[in-house]
Amino acid sequence: MLFSIGYYWLKKRGRKSRRTILRENFGEESATLEPLQFDWVVIEAASNNFSTDNYIGKGGFGEVYKGILVDGREVAIKRLSKSSNQGVEEFKNEVLLIAKLQHRNLVAFIGFCLEEQEKILIYEYVPNQSLDYFLFDSQQQKLLTWVERFNIIGGIVRGILYLHEHSRLKVIHRDLKPSNILLNENMIPKISDFGLARIVEISQDEGNTNRIAGTFGYMSPEYAMLGQFSEKSDIYSFGVMLLEIIAGKKNKSPFTPHHVAYDLLNHVWRQWMDQTPISILDLNIKEDYSANEVIKCIQIGLLCVQNDPNARPSIVTVASYLSSYAIELPTPKEPAFFLHGRTYSDVLALESSSTQSANSSVLFSINQMSASTFIPR
Repeated sequence: MLFSIGYYWLKKRGRKSRRTILRENFGEESATLEPLQFDWVVIEAASNNFSTDNYIGKGGFGEVYKGILVDGREVAIKRLSKSSNQGVEEFKNEVLLIAKLQHRNLVAFIGFCLEEQEKILIYEYVPNQSLDYFLFDSQQQKLLTWVERFNIIGGIVRGILYLHEHSRLKVIHRDLKPSNILLNENMIPKISDFGLARIVEISQDEGNTNRIAGTFGYMSPEYAMLGQFSEKSDIYSFGVMLLEIIAGKKNKSPFTPHHVAYDLLNHVWRQWMDQTPISILDLNIKEDYSANEVIKCIQIGLLCVQNDPNARPSIVTVASYLSSYAIELPTPKEPAFFLHGRTYSDVLALESSSTQSANSSVLFSINQMSASTFIPR
């Protein structure tokens, strides 16, 4: 009897400790998040003690493992690296945000663990890896037909439409790119990685930040230079990604030496002006595609990457463009970062000298799996 009482008391004390940790990290939200909290022993068992056989990959957040819960569900377990400085805040942000979102084209959030100095995120397991694997891997490119690409584009649009318009929150993702688009067994796209996302008021048009975070080649100019983010900065990122899906090529980072004057956006714009837009299409799908769909998607992509945020369409407008052949699309203007031979670094340096503050910081990631590095601004 004494043993049972002692065991119950220790267990209860442990639960209080976890609740305290939860409250310290999430404040008033801790009560709603408690049902999503997993015990560390459950995570260890699901991942077979983080076996190398279950290892999936590594990103800026940390390592990712496949796991199987006691109820048989397959999950992806993201384990925060203890050496990751920015990961703690991103972890909190992702838990608070993704727990409130639910959509077919968003990766499903299962739960999290805050225990034993560990920070774990648990998601549904998506077996077909990420979109960049299919677009940019020379062996996998042939597996994506035009029909599949067009359906993936539509699914991404529906996911963004939910974030911007249809959820009870207005969410700016801030890091839309192919490596953050996961594909399930039916090639249905699911937007992932909400560590950098921001919630804004429904009536709010834009926000500002001194901590610019994102990925070279996908950030809109007003966000990269001035820290201004909005729905239209997500639209810019989507436009870059859309053109990548069509071309099967990465957008060259404007910060990459010797590749400033000729990146994907410039190439697409030149072909558009020469009235040969189909020439940008991935060679792997030349035999099977709808010319009208391809041209329309190229035009949408160019509209999304225009320099002026107000000239870019909203995601509602993009969805209407995709779903209707009766709507006449506007004529796009040349894309942002089309600098006629000037390097983007020169422009950034010039702009930064007049706008930066001593306390601002810039967090960028390379065009891979959310790997991040700090660069002084």
